[in-house]
Amino acid sequence: MARGDAPQDSYHLVGISFFTLGLGTLLPWNFFITAIPYFQGRLAGANSTAGTLSTNHTGPADAFNFNNWVTLLSQLPLLLFTLLNSFLYQHIPEAVRILGSLLAILLLFTLTAVLVKVDMSPGPFFSITMASIWFINCGMDAQTSALGYFITPCVGILMSIMCYLSLSHLEFARYYLAKKPSQAQAHELETKAELLQADEKNGIPNSPQKAALTLDLDPEKELEMEPEEPQKPGKPVLVVFQKIWLTALCLVLVFTVTLSVFPAITAMVTSSTSPGKWSQFFNPICCFLLFNVMDWLGRSLTSYFLWPDKNSRLLPLLVCLRFLFVPLFMLCHVPERSRLPILFPQDAYFITFMLLFAVSNGYLVSLTMCLAPRQVLLHEREVAGALMTFFLALGLSCGASLSFLFKALL
Repeated sequence: MARGDAPQDSYHLVGISFFTLGLGTLLPWNFFITAIPYFQGRLAGANSTAGTLSTNHTGPADAFNFNNWVTLLSQLPLLLFTLLNSFLYQHIPEAVRILGSLLAILLLFTLTAVLVKVDMSPGPFFSITMASIWFINCGMDAQTSALGYFITPCVGILMSIMCYLSLSHLEFARYYLAKKPSQAQAHELETKAELLQADEKNGIPNSPQKAALTLDLDPEKELEMEPEEPQKPGKPVLVVFQKIWLTALCLVLVFTVTLSVFPAITAMVTSSTSPGKWSQFFNPICCFLLFNVMDWLGRSLTSYFLWPDKNSRLLPLLVCLRFLFVPLFMLCHVPERSRLPILFPQDAYFITFMLLFAVSNGYLVSLTMCLAPRQVLLHEREVAGALMTFFLALGLSCGASLSFLFKALL
């Protein structure tokens, strides 16, 4: 709902472009973790065969700990460059940062696709694949299937590049991207007011988050609360951190739990039924597809309600309860193990755990990211957003590191 004097997003082209850009940044990670059978087949020293791509591989066959390394090496550079971006983003043009990153991802994924057709011993293949992951972040025969699988994200990334380049030619995007921060901030408040007024006219009752939204509509009130003394360089970051540290810690713990078992442990779980079609598709559907769908659903729930609120101490409790998922998944049906027993052999257990695991991950991540800006003053929200992005990456890295320990305990 843009203002009357502002251009309209014709055919939602700008919205579609930003959606495609977000999709392009997530494609590499998702395609690497869902192609586990292909990688394990190559790392086992055998040529890729149809059986290799369609069979669930368990932990002991994964001599290189591929699941663990792909998770860790995709999160460590994210943590490093998120930290660097906080200091360097003002000195590097936006086009260089975004377009350069997309081109680098495209190049590295093209390399991964080419390797499908290149015979190579497991050691060098593992090294090249891990290097690609670091710098990035059923068909007919197996090679053709894997080749098509990795070409797909290349097409997606090309679409992302085209969408980014098209933004400068869309009047709606130029209008908002050219605005100064102060102007954009003022317009955001006006847009919020328009949304609330429209809801009132339509008879839509105020939800909790809308009530909180009205508190943001008076910037003068917030300015009165701001300190009059000039702040020293570096002080704003510390001041903001002191206000959001608990929410940031919750975000770290959520991702620590998630990445410690997904996909390193969850990808090892197999169906307890007899061999057949269901056992072949059990992990791709019940692990990866189910997680992504329910995670998206959890994130979408925050559009309707925000609970617990920013002042509640219930949030840390809910976050800590998610640590129960670690032993639950480790005690599911992973056939070959040397230490822990199998207490939950039926497929229904794993599916139930995954449903709750994914929904809680999506909801709590989105909730913490929504609550943090509400805990600071208006002019501190940009710093709060940068800090939360850093702690998001920290949680991912911590979880990826713990996955080595949990896998060793099986």
